[in-house]
Amino acid sequence: MTKKLISIFLLVLLVLSLGGCKKENENASVTAGNTNPTTLRVGFCPGPYSEMWRTAIAPQLEAEGYQFEYIEFSDYVQPNNALANNEIDVNLFQHSIYLKNFSTEHNLDLSLVTEVPTAGMGIWSNTTASLDEVVDGATVTIPNDETNQARGLRVLESAGLITLKADADKAKAIPDDIDQNPHNLKIVPMEAAQLPRTLDSADLGVINGNFAISAGLDFSEVLYQEVLAEGYVNVIAVRTEDNDAQFVADIKAAATSDTFKSTIEEPSGKFYTFQKPVGW
Repeated sequence: MTKKLISIFLLVLLVLSLGGCKKENENASVTAGNTNPTTLRVGFCPGPYSEMWRTAIAPQLEAEGYQFEYIEFSDYVQPNNALANNEIDVNLFQHSIYLKNFSTEHNLDLSLVTEVPTAGMGIWSNTTASLDEVVDGATVTIPNDETNQARGLRVLESAGLITLKADADKAKAIPDDIDQNPHNLKIVPMEAAQLPRTLDSADLGVINGNFAISAGLDFSEVLYQEVLAEGYVNVIAVRTEDNDAQFVADIKAAATSDTFKSTIEEPSGKFYTFQKPVGW
């Protein structure tokens, strides 16, 4: 009888031990890079895309059991490095051309999931009421990263303030590629996040939409607003190794759903005037 009780006791201990191991393994799968984590770490830069995620994407995913940790970065370099280093699971801040160029330059294996509506660049000023009033020798600040510097120069060209050399690669244009500069503008490349602050000293600033919104600039006062070319609509990005993961499929479904679109197209909302991806 005693041997039988001991056997039963040992069996119970074994079952409890196996159950504990199983629970530990289940917990580990959520935190150690499981292909479908229940808590997603999402990275942004200052601007409207954090709010876009929180209001138009997150509620759909939360209904499916996902939770989120949000991380905001101060520049355009950190979010992709953090994604590649598995410090976050997904980011939303950049257009596809920047993603491609940055990934190639830094040897990162990142992929876009889908495009989202995007606020284009604009030309802003605290001192000039219209582009017809731009003074000779005016100082103009533009982004200094390769992709957005070229983009900023193209915005100035589209606005009629400069022309670029006919043989210049406009996707990689730099100030030296300026051909005609009738106002003798002084082009000053700066870190994109700092551009809104330069309006206190510069005559004009060519500012990315997300940083303009983050700084509280009023789009009704923009002197010129970019019409986005193909490749310059912002994207949701993940590590390429996660492309086939369920959480990526769920993100894409949420960001292309009718629910997402109805939130974006709400006339009283922040995103109503954003330029839409092709096929929207």
